[in-house]
Amino acid sequence: MPGPLAGIKIVEMSGLGPGPYCGMILADLGADILRIDRSFEAESILPEPRYNIVTRGRRSVAVDLKHPQGKEVVLRLVEQADALFEGYRPGVMERLGLGPDTCLARRPRLVYGRATGWGQEGPFAQAVGHDINYIAATGALHAIGRRGEPPVPPLSLVGDYGGGGAILAIGILAALLEARGSGRGQVIDASILDGAALMLTTVLGRYAKGEWKDEREANLLDGGAPFYATYATQDGRYMAVGAIEPRFYRKLLAVLGLAEADLPEQNDRSRWPETKARFAAVFKTRTRDEWEAAFADVEACVSPVLSLAEAPQHPHNRVHGTFVDYEGVRQAAPAPRFSRTPAAIRRPPPVPGQHTRSALADWGIAEQQIATWLAEGAVRESN
Repeated sequence: MPGPLAGIKIVEMSGLGPGPYCGMILADLGADILRIDRSFEAESILPEPRYNIVTRGRRSVAVDLKHPQGKEVVLRLVEQADALFEGYRPGVMERLGLGPDTCLARRPRLVYGRATGWGQEGPFAQAVGHDINYIAATGALHAIGRRGEPPVPPLSLVGDYGGGGAILAIGILAALLEARGSGRGQVIDASILDGAALMLTTVLGRYAKGEWKDEREANLLDGGAPFYATYATQDGRYMAVGAIEPRFYRKLLAVLGLAEADLPEQNDRSRWPETKARFAAVFKTRTRDEWEAAFADVEACVSPVLSLAEAPQHPHNRVHGTFVDYEGVRQAAPAPRFSRTPAAIRRPPPVPGQHTRSALADWGIAEQQIATWLAEGAVRESN
């Protein structure tokens, strides 16, 4: 069945980080995305294509953007597209002759998405960086980790994916909706810096009110609170505790065998380390599976911490279909879920240039023109 974005045509300039993640979201939702790969060869730091699952769901056209006709190939596709997005440093697309002004001249209603680390303007706009650098500049990295230990990089979830790719996808969708009424496109500047800062909204509000200490493991949601933390079990695994509300906290204590009267008051921050030490000692007396069984029918917001290997086998994840095996590769299922127009993985990750001939034809390029571009080397196709 078609997804909710069926009929939307998007050009993706291949890259790393937020761009591919944005493309995966939009492709899962049904958009027809052509990924412009600049050569046959995948980036050396990437896994082989079938495991580079963040590129699933779209087709690949290999274009030599330094060829005299390479720019024209992309612009011919832009003429048919609803959106284009890229993730290069500011100025790169302009130097390629594919900047917003050029593309919007060909397609006035084009939505032009730009993903960067630092944004299009500012003293760091041309600076190199990765996820860890951008979230370091927002305060997010400083807030994550154990007290007295170095900050812990939260994979690429806060920066590249949450603050970058997901925000870019939202921006593209919003601009597509607006263009339906206005008939005009626009440019979206989605920087990881801005997106990661936006994800700190709740923390910033608490900090402004004086309820959040500017240090690690000292606050309600950063592992400082004894009732919102992880605890090692007898077998060296972990339980996650999120018993914030008093009713959940009381049930937590009951299962742990601790009397509320024998502990400091739940929200006495000055004595949180004391309470946390008591909890840690109790959790060490049983294995993770034993604690999971003890909390199974108790509304205390306590769960086992599952490994990457264990998570797909969790009973709820199996029933819910949180993970899927697609062409032999286990991966997360598309999200969110739709009642009439379901999101779906529509094709595996492409090999660069895999669909050059067929995709160009589907997008209205004449066979003779495709043959000419192939002969001249403006475009290429993989074997």
